[in-house]
Amino acid sequence: MSGDSQKQDLSKVLEEAEKLIKDTKNLSDLDKIRVQFLGKKSLIMGLMKTLSSVEIEKRAAQGEQLNNIKEKINFLLSSKKSELNKNSNKDKDQFDVTMPGKASAIGSLHPITKTMNYAIQIFESLKFECVEGPEIEDEFHNFTALNIPDYHPARAMHDTFYLENSFLLRTHTSSVQVRVMDEKEPPIRIIAPGKVYRKDSDITHTPMFHQIEGLYIDKKVSFSNLKGIISVFLKIFFEKDDLKIRFRPSYFPFTEPSAEVDIEYLDSKGNKQWLEILGCGMVHPNVLEMANINPDDYSGYAFGLGVERLAMLKLGITDLRLFYENDLRFLKQFQRT
Repeated sequence: MSGDSQKQDLSKVLEEAEKLIKDTKNLSDLDKIRVQFLGKKSLIMGLMKTLSSVEIEKRAAQGEQLNNIKEKINFLLSSKKSELNKNSNKDKDQFDVTMPGKASAIGSLHPITKTMNYAIQIFESLKFECVEGPEIEDEFHNFTALNIPDYHPARAMHDTFYLENSFLLRTHTSSVQVRVMDEKEPPIRIIAPGKVYRKDSDITHTPMFHQIEGLYIDKKVSFSNLKGIISVFLKIFFEKDDLKIRFRPSYFPFTEPSAEVDIEYLDSKGNKQWLEILGCGMVHPNVLEMANINPDDYSGYAFGLGVERLAMLKLGITDLRLFYENDLRFLKQFQRT
């Protein structure tokens, strides 16, 4: 090939490359153009391979010409690539405002929290004041002031989480009731919700659980008042006006007389069963006296219920530990309950 003929061919190659590069719309086609003009089988690379056979006096000029063409095509390719990348990023930044938005993941309260909030709401509608107290307690407020003797099993190391200097993790929220009786004069009408701690763990017990304990002290408070408030609460909570409830005699150091409350429910086989739901009773005179409340003038009732037990019954859960395994597959079932 003569020098003039090769020059004309290379000029046509450059013109063709310029046109194709200018008109291309995407990076894939641009890469194909690169292969076409600068690939191993392209005209330019073929001519560069034959430079060694060109006459010495023409070799330098021809090599310079090929390099110039190659550099120009490389520059055009690089510029076009930058342009296409820039346009691609612009497209990503733009969005169609008429398109529906992406749904955000919505969090939810834990089923235990929901159950507690619902129970508190019911008691507040029944004119109880919600109060809180410390989770780290002393033996006096947790045991002694509640007429629990030194030899009582609840004080044992295997039942209670003891800390230093006679402090402990409270085993019930009755300690809050003691503090309120110390600070306020009757009438007192409160509930004390919160976490409590005991050394117990199985399918119906956990070392940490939640209680709501209630206290009402006034003149002429009777066991009938207690039965009435418990019955109203349970029927509202379980949304059953015909809920069957029974009170069984029991024993608690801080109440006398005392009772355990059962409700009737259907088991997995459809059989009617009685299930203990809470403990209650009339406040023991010794408890009133330790709070400087005259038991001849005032009487009262107290009750305590486990929030987890209520949640299990209302939601149909058989294993308490499921609430605390943080399994989203389990928890998501109750997002709208």
